[in-house]
Amino acid sequence: MPATPSAVAARFTGSPAAGERRLSRSLTEVTLADGRVVMVKYADDPGAARAEAAGLRWLAAADAVRVPTVHGADDNWLVTGRVADGRATAEGAERFGRELAALHAAGAPAFGAPPPDGPTEAYIGLAPMRNVPGENWPDWFAEQRVLPYVRRAVDAGTLRADEAATIERVCALLPGLAGPAEPPARLHGDLWNGNVLWDGDGTAWLIDPAAHGGHRESDLAMLDLFGAPHLDRILAGYQRAAPLADGWRERVPLHQLFPLLVHTVLFGRGYAEQTLAAARSQLT
Repeated sequence: MPATPSAVAARFTGSPAAGERRLSRSLTEVTLADGRVVMVKYADDPGAARAEAAGLRWLAAADAVRVPTVHGADDNWLVTGRVADGRATAEGAERFGRELAALHAAGAPAFGAPPPDGPTEAYIGLAPMRNVPGENWPDWFAEQRVLPYVRRAVDAGTLRADEAATIERVCALLPGLAGPAEPPARLHGDLWNGNVLWDGDGTAWLIDPAAHGGHRESDLAMLDLFGAPHLDRILAGYQRAAPLADGWRERVPLHQLFPLLVHTVLFGRGYAEQTLAAARSQLT
């Protein structure tokens, strides 16, 4: 018999389930007999759940931003604690900015380094993402993040060859566009607004990471790309804790190339236009 969310929750928590509420095809809220409420997530791609669990544990180990407890994971199932519903406040957003700076400062062994026990073949949302270490950020970002998705988009007919050439030109110029060299940061890796939850105290919690070693500006650029409540206060808190290098605002579209290309591959031409606009902004 196929596993059910309630059965999976009981297996990983040691408490039988008292009820469940399906939130989506892949996500179920399960209430346990001991009163705890957990989130049970199913992933079609074998290994995706283990990769997410490894990322959550790595972020939690930094003791910086709050992360739900991982109760257990296997190839397809992940069980975590539930974050109480709340909303963002200006004060909480500024605190989150400081906490995010501390998370990044916890560092990583290399650009592209996976979390401990995390796989090389990981995921960002529904898309594959390889965690292969590199020695410097510009080369690694081009070779392991941008160019693989450019090729996928061209193969799918979502990007034309001449449009791909524009993005490839940005990659060739990356050493001069990237700003001052920085050490590898411990990134959430998929830090759009939907992956930041706010509890009843206005405290931020991170979920659904695509964690790896990267450039700290990439997480901030992702927050900017899809919007975040009180983003100005998040950035203010971050800047007070760990000031960004001069020119970081102009580099935001550069760091957005990767998530925009992921969305181009997953969702089509509309994101290709945004990707091209971001690339062209770096060539003016």
